[in-house]
Amino acid sequence: MAKKTSKVRLQKELKAFVADPPPYIPRVHVNERNILEWHLLMEGCPDTPYEGGWYVAKLKFPAEYPFKPPSIFMCTPSGRFATGTRLCLSMSDFHPESWNPGWSVATVAKGLLSFMCEEAVTTGAVVTTRAEKEKLAKDSVAWNMKHGGFLKMFPELDGGLDAIAEVGKKGGREGEEGSDAGGLAAKVDSLGLD
Repeated sequence: MAKKTSKVRLQKELKAFVADPPPYIPRVHVNERNILEWHLLMEGCPDTPYEGGWYVAKLKFPAEYPFKPPSIFMCTPSGRFATGTRLCLSMSDFHPESWNPGWSVATVAKGLLSFMCEEAVTTGAVVTTRAEKEKLAKDSVAWNMKHGGFLKMFPELDGGLDAIAEVGKKGGREGEEGSDAGGLAAKVDSLGLD
């Protein structure tokens, strides 16, 4: 159960994330019964083996957040991280000594995406070829649609991920014409986060 400090902080961060999502991380899902569990939808970065792929990551925050770091998991096979395994990153619960309480969920999300594009070996990382990563990127949308409750977490994407991919290619932000940012804002508000 979230402590008041963590709940207030995560509510504030959720509103900020939905209003202005980090690049290549256009969607977030928060467990309606547990604000300490978040799922991020991340787009594979251009000019990497992950380009064209869509990946779900899970963040599990401790009740003591922001004073203690989250656990980080990758849900979608990527060829970079094992699925369902806690990842050892400087901003994860593997390294509480390097955690900075000033960091936000957006900071963690951007750090995870950045680390995904590196080759450093760490707990939870896997070693695969570029071709394997590219195949997993190509298969990631179909995998997400069939696994892990993706459509329950992101029902607005039932028709696929093409719509948000197009927004990103045009250089637009979520919330501009044709996006569902208004629907996400309503969803945030329905969580009673005021």
